[in-house]
Amino acid sequence: MTERVRWADLPAVLKRAIEARTGRITRTEEVPEGLNCSLALVLDTQRGESVFLKGVRTSSHADRAGLLQEQQVNSLVSELGVGPGIRHSFECEGWHCLAFAYVRGAHANLGPASRDLPAVASTLQRVQEAPPPRLPLPRFAERFAAHLRPDEAEALGGPYLLHTDTNPHNLMIEATSGVAYIVDWAMPALGPAWIDVAYTAVRLMECGHTPEAARAWLADFSAWRSAEPAAVETFVNVVCRHWIATVGERDAEPSNARFRSLLV
Repeated sequence: MTERVRWADLPAVLKRAIEARTGRITRTEEVPEGLNCSLALVLDTQRGESVFLKGVRTSSHADRAGLLQEQQVNSLVSELGVGPGIRHSFECEGWHCLAFAYVRGAHANLGPASRDLPAVASTLQRVQEAPPPRLPLPRFAERFAAHLRPDEAEALGGPYLLHTDTNPHNLMIEATSGVAYIVDWAMPALGPAWIDVAYTAVRLMECGHTPEAARAWLADFSAWRSAEPAAVETFVNVVCRHWIATVGERDAEPSNARFRSLLV
């Protein structure tokens, strides 16, 4: 996890640049979740509004690339109503910053019988049903290039917008409306429409659902019902190869077993 920088430790010039856009900051709160941003703060302002400030150092090329991709897809994400919109974007004092509308609520509970599950499903459905974006985003298959066999890349092709990391920390339930929002779009991709719900079903299993219950949840999505079995098998096999290469066969097995449960 990237080391986080507190508001008190930011350069004075950067603080002034932020307040020039948001108004005077009256309270700050550090956000511990997330892996790739050095700056993650909820800022309350004198105007009575709150923003989520996310920033990376411009010298960190990989982190900045993720933030630029998140910025690139944000207009579509916010237009669909599946993620908060960006209020301000700027660079200052070696930082690239995005200030988002703040979703006041809690991370989604993906456990069995959770009341958040219908809201999460509704939001994922809206993403699936969106027209393919005309954006130069990475292809999903490219992420697994080192683990793809020659005949497998085509099975993971598709034109649909994917988030690719729908873990509970990236799913927010707005306190008043109960609407689910998907946050942290730093790893978007284009691919088959069913990929995000497949990933989410694995998260359901991580949170206590049986494989049978996770597959029943998946069956409500038309994109999953129409997915080619061979494509799903390719997805599972490639992800399993990736995790074995990353952490070793023994450590990868619990997660890989959940992915294989998608095939039963």
